[in-house]
Amino acid sequence: MKAQFSVGNALRLDDMKRLPCLMMDEGFGDEVARVGRIMSANVERGEVRLEVAFEHGIPSVRNGDIYARMADFGMDEWEFRRTHWAIKDIDLYRTILRLDRPQRKGPTLFRVADPEKIENLQISVMMPFDQRCAGVYDDIKAMAQANGLKCNRADDIWQNDHILADIVSLIDRSRIVILDLTGKNRNVLYEAGIAHALGRQTILLTQNADDVPFDLKPIRYIPYLNNAEGRAGMIAQLLDRIHQIYNAGP
Repeated sequence: MKAQFSVGNALRLDDMKRLPCLMMDEGFGDEVARVGRIMSANVERGEVRLEVAFEHGIPSVRNGDIYARMADFGMDEWEFRRTHWAIKDIDLYRTILRLDRPQRKGPTLFRVADPEKIENLQISVMMPFDQRCAGVYDDIKAMAQANGLKCNRADDIWQNDHILADIVSLIDRSRIVILDLTGKNRNVLYEAGIAHALGRQTILLTQNADDVPFDLKPIRYIPYLNNAEGRAGMIAQLLDRIHQIYNAGP
């Protein structure tokens, strides 16, 4: 190992940083360890300085779980007490998969794709089906299509016998979920909770600020009047926010 990653007294940092890394806080309990990559490594005045990035697709691990199986990680107790960088002759990903960790219980009323399958150009709209929102969905859909995006509402699709399954499926595969809170519609509020729990980007709309419930008040929303001028202004703000989301990347 030493011969592979050093030449004389000099470390072969470029070779070392190609290895996956388990980045841990010191401790033996609920401290969180994350798998990631070392983006850059430099030695300055005897200190090794690292720039790291987490692999967000890999769940975090408790230090206590690693400590219980530290031999599998090639570690000893001392290493949980000291800041250091060490290379181990193990398969990190396989070792993590072998940890006996309790799995989060999934939803019982509906299913979501595992792994998730987000369609990058898919936008979904959740709104009341009444005259207060007449014409709003048509304007949003026209804007989306004019910008090369797919836009759907739950009533556009029929893939399952239960409408909730279609709603959840649409939210789950959407890059952005637009939610019109006008009228404090209970269905839309439930769908907002699903979208937030699934980690989707959401944009909130309303014709009345009083229709935004307390729990959602801290989230910025787009107010509008349901007339031609009001909807045009809302569409302009909505398009600007959509561009911001896509320009920010995944």
